[in-house]
Amino acid sequence: MSAAAMLIALAIDGALGWPDAAYRRIGHPVTWLGRLIDLLDRRWNRGTDRARHRAGIAAAAAVIAAAVLPAMALAAILPGGVTGAVLTGVLAWPLVAARSLFTHLRAVADPLAARDLPRARAAVAMIVGRDPATLDAAGVARAALESLAENTSDGVVAPLFWGALFGLPGIAGYKAINTLDSMIGHRTPRHEAFGAASARIDDLANWVPARLTGMIFAAVSPRPRAALGAMARDARRHRSPNAGWPEAAMAGALGVRLSGPRIYGDRIAPEPWLNGAAPDPGRDTLARGLRLYLRAMLGVAAGLALWAAA
Repeated sequence: MSAAAMLIALAIDGALGWPDAAYRRIGHPVTWLGRLIDLLDRRWNRGTDRARHRAGIAAAAAVIAAAVLPAMALAAILPGGVTGAVLTGVLAWPLVAARSLFTHLRAVADPLAARDLPRARAAVAMIVGRDPATLDAAGVARAALESLAENTSDGVVAPLFWGALFGLPGIAGYKAINTLDSMIGHRTPRHEAFGAASARIDDLANWVPARLTGMIFAAVSPRPRAALGAMARDARRHRSPNAGWPEAAMAGALGVRLSGPRIYGDRIAPEPWLNGAAPDPGRDTLARGLRLYLRAMLGVAAGLALWAAA
């Protein structure tokens, strides 16, 4: 019943998200994991690169265990059947980010469509790392669409995929892996060695979900051939082994180009274009991307329902 439980989790998240009152009172499972990761980073990330690498492996194992072991204990005491699926879905609900992703991207799409570039820049700065002051309207739209595509995989499809396979321990373990990568899996002087294991584990955990997300975007797109063609042609050109698949599929589905050179701090990252022969996104393209995302969520729900019924 794990797929049914993930369908329930997605439905609850779609209806409620994670309420602000709950966040203020108890935080969120990701923030709990984040505090543990920050503690281990401060205490263990020291010494030579070799020592940091070993400590990073231990930190990744500790954080994943801290998420998976309690989830296994809970799963062991839950009843079977429909009741167990419902309870598992409720427990898994905070680990799905479908509604919050839509909300954050809608906060960029609305001012962008209204030609309020300063407000759109401020909103996109909440979800991407590049300098928003350097972005014109097309740059804001590209950054937001890339975040939407990648986070559809990381924040929705991947946790549901691992949850459908392995139940509550699967979704909890994936969320720990993804949080580790987002916090320490960076090629910076501090985290190059310490976060290497976390980054590699995240790459492996997202290999199937990223490609699956690209296929979902293509399936629900009015331009499935273009989406599949962009994926086949350009996905492997992305610096990430996984992010290029949903991003290229979205670029082809919407008929625009994504990625390309961008500014981080005081340096220019010469990233290749995805679907590079297409034009830049316009002010309404992000709204179209959000409609594609909503259709993808319906596709995910239908897939989970079929999986549960199989």
